[in-house]
Amino acid sequence: MNKLLIIIDMQKDFIDGALGTKEAQSIVDNVVNKIDNFDGSIIATMDTHRDDYMETREGRFLPVPHCIKNTAGWEIDQSVMSALKRKGFKLVEKPTFGSVELPKLIKEKYNPEKLSVELVGLCTDICVVSNAMLLKAAFPEMDISIDSSCCAGVTPEKHEAALETMRSCQIEVK
Repeated sequence: MNKLLIIIDMQKDFIDGALGTKEAQSIVDNVVNKIDNFDGSIIATMDTHRDDYMETREGRFLPVPHCIKNTAGWEIDQSVMSALKRKGFKLVEKPTFGSVELPKLIKEKYNPEKLSVELVGLCTDICVVSNAMLLKAAFPEMDISIDSSCCAGVTPEKHEAALETMRSCQIEVK
């Protein structure tokens, strides 16, 4: 069985920038350790918005500019990026919560029937759950798991609610 680790949006704006939280800051070392000790392929996603973010639907519902391409907040955390570079990874930019490119990429590059996928990152209740559900819908028989010690939600309560939602959808929560 091949293994794939997907690092979701470990970007400065979600850690200690525009939308940062102490919970997000607290998982950075866990994510670095996860990457360093992972034996398999790695994909990292980046939430990527343009200067017109405030005119988008997301910008109207979440009026906090964040992850604007080529800004400091858009960058992946330096310690996470260093770990990714040590291991090698594929980068996927995504303009919204879930990446419709992930299932396509997995289907092209891997044999989904012989692949287990683990997701970690930010935010559990928005982008992590969105990507996990997209993958579950695309590959219902695939082993998909979440390492909850390497995830943080907008709030601790929303983190737990998202984990419970994923458990309900037969995604293993570690």
